[in-house]
Amino acid sequence: MIDLNADLGEGFGRWTLTDDEALLSVVTSANVACGFHAGDPSIMRRVCELAAERGVRIGAQVSYRDLAGFGRRSMDVPAGELADEVAYQIGALEVFARAAGSKVSYVKPHGALYNRTVHDADQAGAVISGVRLAVGADGLPVLGLPGSLLLSAAEEVGLTAVPEAFADRAYTPAGTLVPRGEPGAVLHDPDAVVARAVGMATGGAVTAADGSPVALRARSLCLHGDTPGAAGLALRVREALGTAGVRVEAFA
Repeated sequence: MIDLNADLGEGFGRWTLTDDEALLSVVTSANVACGFHAGDPSIMRRVCELAAERGVRIGAQVSYRDLAGFGRRSMDVPAGELADEVAYQIGALEVFARAAGSKVSYVKPHGALYNRTVHDADQAGAVISGVRLAVGADGLPVLGLPGSLLLSAAEEVGLTAVPEAFADRAYTPAGTLVPRGEPGAVLHDPDAVVARAVGMATGGAVTAADGSPVALRARSLCLHGDTPGAAGLALRVREALGTAGVRVEAFA
């Protein structure tokens, strides 16, 4: 059993990037950009409405305040300020989710913030503090890399930690993502992406960039919405998972 999530709403004004409508026909969870790396109020509202219509769970994809860099530049934001910014983004999305008859069901950091919280306890703790500031002590489930400090920080305060894998990203032998600036960091061969997705879901492992095996137990699988042909690829992944006997279902 595995959840399929995708990064959606990653446009701004007249600029569009993700095929939100098509992807929402395939995925079970939608990571909606909350305005800091992409997205604007109208896009957020529209994606929430589509997700609610199709029974797809809405997640807040929170980021550093970095529209120009698409949230992929690491920033040294003081912990208190970062917590406030995370809470702000969740709160903004919650308005549109509730207006659509749904709610924000989980939180996932984006880009540089996601990678930073793998090893930076200060930033990881700030994200968790922001989640609790936005919704109270009970918090929300948090998606992150298996073994990351973000998931440890979530568990320490009683939040549900959801380990996540990426079918279209290269991994280091340590189980972290190869930085996007390095050759081969992103997989572009659709057949390879589909095969890797099935392998992750059924075998709990992935082959690192150096050829070594890496154990990787994930409850959610990310399909990047900004990949060319993302919707068609997502459909192929879902169909291949079904053929392999994997039930595609949102995490609890």
